[in-house]
Amino acid sequence: MSRVVVKTDGIAKVVPTAEGQLTILEGIDLEINAGETVAIVGASGSGKTTLLGILAGLDLPSSGRAYLGGVELTSLDEEQRALIRGEQVGFVFQTFQLLGSLTALENVMLPGELRGEAGAEHDAKALLDKVGLGQRYTHYPRQLSGGEQQRVAIARAFASRPNVLFADEPTGNLDTTTGAKVIDLLFDLNREYATTLVLVTHDDRLAQRCQRIIEIDSGRLVA
Repeated sequence: MSRVVVKTDGIAKVVPTAEGQLTILEGIDLEINAGETVAIVGASGSGKTTLLGILAGLDLPSSGRAYLGGVELTSLDEEQRALIRGEQVGFVFQTFQLLGSLTALENVMLPGELRGEAGAEHDAKALLDKVGLGQRYTHYPRQLSGGEQQRVAIARAFASRPNVLFADEPTGNLDTTTGAKVIDLLFDLNREYATTLVLVTHDDRLAQRCQRIIEIDSGRLVA
């Protein structure tokens, strides 16, 4: 039987603006099973990234409940949510989010080092080898192309051996050819690590690779 790892009940997100209340999300009910690959799609401003942030425990909804790995995120404070993220979640962002003062190897080692793992360096090297950057251990982000930086970011995300990997427009800053290579890499590693993958994308090729596509329109799920 499939195990639900990401779940929401009636999620809404409303923010105050100068013009009054703005509803970003409304009545979002969804379930994502362990090992599933899911794309969240929709027009710009439809609420995709806001939803991803709530699913990952980076943000809280105005109302409703969100669960990650059976834990109700919406009942936790920021520190408790950060612990859950550290244990269960990996992230890949459009802007790579690498630390400029660390080498590629040090960036990938970081999750393991933060958890106090003895084999962090060995694991990081193995992951960089897998993403084709075995010659780039000592290079800093500024010495890498955009595609290489995103490959480092993907290696770092899997270094934490996450139950769920959240990706926000992972190909958004890459040209078509580089984006296609990054997509292949993401799905290859996802299969190998049996991770649940939830991604927000405008990239139709990326969405079509997922087992399920969830569309959001003006803050609501499209049936």
